[in-house]
Amino acid sequence: MGDLQLSLERIFHWLESWPISVAVRESAWVFPAIESVHVIAITLVVGSILIVDLRVLGWASRDERVTHIAGSILPWTWGVFCVAVISGFSLFAAKAHTYFANFNFEAKMVLMAMAFLNMLVFHLIPYRSVRCWDIERPAPFLAKFACAVSVTLWVLIVAMGRWIGFSIEG
Repeated sequence: MGDLQLSLERIFHWLESWPISVAVRESAWVFPAIESVHVIAITLVVGSILIVDLRVLGWASRDERVTHIAGSILPWTWGVFCVAVISGFSLFAAKAHTYFANFNFEAKMVLMAMAFLNMLVFHLIPYRSVRCWDIERPAPFLAKFACAVSVTLWVLIVAMGRWIGFSIEG
């Protein structure tokens, strides 16, 4: 365990020494600017995922094909997700030691991993038969369950993200 901790210490020190990391920590405007980009990106990611999830659950856009909604919105979701990852990583790198030791940050990362696994299950199992329930039939239980789990996880991810800011001293 000591070697792992020493390796993490070195990585975190290296990340925190990057010029962008120093700017995020020391500038009056860099942190708020990157955080704003991150919040907007996360809002767009979660909103676009909710559009698909709510359609599969039968709570919205019932007259639209699931494949049409997913096909038109998910490419944008991935693009904005990349922006969220880059901006979030920039914020993390500025205070890697602090974030890594924060429960809310750890919880957010675990929840994001769970959301990724849930998405894989959704796309590998129920979504393979989407043509059978694309428009006039309700989605099967497993598809609805995966989307309900998705909604729950993303709400928790957003909550943990907000609590990170309240639990780390400036």
